[in-house]
Amino acid sequence: MKKIFITVLIFLAVLAVKAQTNTTPAQVDIAKVLKFTNDNYDMGKIAFGKPTEFTVSIQNISNYNISLDNVMVGCGCTTPKYTKDQVILPGATATVVLGFNGSAVGMFSKSATLFFTGNLNKTVSFHGEGVQ
Repeated sequence: MKKIFITVLIFLAVLAVKAQTNTTPAQVDIAKVLKFTNDNYDMGKIAFGKPTEFTVSIQNISNYNISLDNVMVGCGCTTPKYTKDQVILPGATATVVLGFNGSAVGMFSKSATLFFTGNLNKTVSFHGEGVQ
């Protein structure tokens, strides 16, 4: 009976340790895993009411597979286009297209947060001036 009890305890301990492992590095600086292009984009002057968009490029500079899980925008005037749960292999690049409906007159600043595996996230922003 003691052997069965000890065997079960060892099995549960192994499961607990296994549950703590992850395929991505824990608590890493996102800049050491992903390289972003246009993460603070200047749209310049845009015509009021004229929708426009730009592309954020994300390059995986790590040795791990990273997936883009979600994109949350700061307001309804911003729309993201991306492939949900897209796996970005080491060395590969993915893109997120962010659209803005042009509903601003004057200076504006908007943001979107990109969520990746391993509790990694990055807030990207864009700004410009709406003119009539």
